[in-house]
Formats: sequence, C-alpha cells, structure tokens
Amino acid sequence: MNIRIAGTVGDSIVDGPGLRLTVFTQGCPHHCPGCHNPETHDPAGGHDADTGEILAALARNPLASGVTLSGGEPFCQPAACLDIARGAHALGKNVWTYTGYTLERLLSEGDPDRLALLRETDVLVDGPFVQAEKSLELRFCGSRNQRLIDVKRSLASGGAVLWEPPVW
Repeated sequence: MNIRIAGTVGDSIVDGPGLRLTVFTQGCPHHCPGCHNPETHDPAGGHDADTGEILAALARNPLASGVTLSGGEPFCQPAACLDIARGAHALGKNVWTYTGYTLERLLSEGDPDRLALLRETDVLVDGPFVQAEKSLELRFCGSRNQRLIDVKRSLASGGAVLWEPPVW
C-alpha cells in the first residue's frame, strides 16, 4: 500500500520505549506553532513509500521493540498507517501513534478508518504541541498538554487511561 512520508528513522529512542522504527507521515492540518517537524505539514511534500517496504525494514531489525507513527499527522492517512500497525503487530511489535487530535475528538468523529487505526494503536500520544507548555523534561512528548494514552485500556473503560511505563 502507498503512503506519503517525510521519512523514517531506524533505532529511535525518543519516540517511545526501546529501539523503534519511526515513520514520519507527510501532511498535517494542525500547523502547531513551534512544531519540530514543520517540513511535514504540506501534504504534497515528502515522497511516496510502500508500507510493505517499511514493514520489511522493521522485520530486519530484531532489536526493534515497535513502530512509531508520527508526523505530520498519521490520522490523515489512516488506511496506510493501519496497514503498518497491523503488520507491526503481526511481527510481535508494539505501535505508538502521535497525533495532534485528542482521543475524545477521534472517538467523537466516528470515522471508521481513523477508529480502526486507533484500535490498532497501543499507545496514543495525543493533543497538539503547545509552545507555552513545552518542556524538555517530558518523556516521549513535547508539551505538558499531551497525554500518553493506553488505548486498549481506554477503549475498555470508556475514558482516557494514561500509559504507565513498565517497572523493571
């Protein structure tokens, strides 16, 4: 399946726990002031990629714990991102998705493609980047308004349940 991306980063340690393959989708309607990926905003920018090739790169790295769908805005290409998420789960990897939307907004829209991607996401980092809330002390997000949400537990409980890192 085709996906429009700005690029990928293998062995990322800042986009979720462990070593991750991060896919930076192309196109974002949020245009958050201070965004660290403004080159991803234009949906006509970036380049076309094949989700199968992205999954093959993930499969080639036995140390990768998962894939991170970032942006741009992954929910602007939900079918292609869903293909990657399903493939990652089939490989035994976890899926993190970054979005400028909130969990509540994604649920209330009722878009079947976006809901399918949401259901295939393990951890959702939600909310727009807010420059006034920026903090370098935060783990896996850029501003204090953003939440790390355990999607499975949230869907089961009917409300946002924050992700808790494992205790070793």
